[in-house]
Amino acid sequence: MTDLTRELVDAVGDAFNANDIDIVMQYFAPDATFDHAIGPDVHGVRFEGADVIRSVFAGLFEKVETVHWETLDCALTATKAYCEYRRTARHQDGTTEEYLSVDILTFKNGLIVHKDTYYKQRT
Repeated sequence: MTDLTRELVDAVGDAFNANDIDIVMQYFAPDATFDHAIGPDVHGVRFEGADVIRSVFAGLFEKVETVHWETLDCALTATKAYCEYRRTARHQDGTTEEYLSVDILTFKNGLIVHKDTYYKQRT
């Protein structure tokens, strides 16, 4: 078993901030689950399996010029990272978007097996 470290969590964040899907997916287990913040179910929308998760994040990277997650705080347990972020994105049409979010990342053997995302949404 690989110990969960801040360095590992920061490497995941760096991969997302590089907006490079191949680097991001190196950190996900083949059977990982991603629960998006919004959706019809109590857990939002659930995406299962690395191939499906890849398509979700690849779609995000394709529709923005850049997207960046600034880590505001991060706490670790033996298997989970609780991370607060300020997410900013610049869309292809020049508009920008910013919100605060929290990810709960569950790791097993050094890979993410569950990514659970929560965020503030402006109305």
